Amino acid sequence: MTDQANSALSGPGSAIRVLLADDEEMVRHGVRLILRHAEGIEVVGEAANGAEAVRLAAQVRPDVVLLDVRMPVLDGLATVEPLAALAPAPQVVMLTTFGDEENVLRALRAGATGFLLKDEGPQELIRAVRAAAAGDAVLSPGVTGTVVRRMLSGGGPRVPDRRVAGLTDREREVLVMLGEGLSNLEIGTRLGIGVGTVKTHVGSILGKTACGSRVQAALLAHQAGLMG
Repeated sequence: MTDQANSALSGPGSAIRVLLADDEEMVRHGVRLILRHAEGIEVVGEAANGAEAVRLAAQVRPDVVLLDVRMPVLDGLATVEPLAALAPAPQVVMLTTFGDEENVLRALRAGATGFLLKDEGPQELIRAVRAAAAGDAVLSPGVTGTVVRRMLSGGGPRVPDRRVAGLTDREREVLVMLGEGLSNLEIGTRLGIGVGTVKTHVGSILGKTACGSRVQAALLAHQAGLMG
């Protein structure tokens, strides 16, 4: 706890600050070991349930929260919104297994940045943390297609055209590329613009469409019929 308090009081640095939230100590231990050996990433706290994760996040102000879906006291699904209400709000990446897709769908709709399978390799975990910190969506390749298809065929109402009617032509281009799952760097390369400009466009898209994350924006592109 002393280390966590010290992290909260330290000044801002270049390292990506990560909070781990999982009720399984062995999972936290394994993730912590991987991230501690990654350059530019710092584990600033650990929590065994969602309530503790929200409390710690308010103290240590992480850039990224790796959040288990199923935890006691307050589960991961119920934890996304309180984390999103923090200022500044961390990027939330759900940790899941192949059997958790339904819960992950709910988390993505609530504004989580994405999800990562617990059996991913160390390099994929590190890449996911860095991508989330950069504002990119984090979706495990092995189940991304399944998740998108299930979200689009979930029986929910179609998104009204007015959600995208206020976008500029360039913002529509960027939205389509979000629907393709491209990162900011990939979007910038395709359009011949800088990553900073891409981030500006993405922020404008999220604001105009009331999407809580890039994942929600990507789904909007599909639901609004922009991908054909």
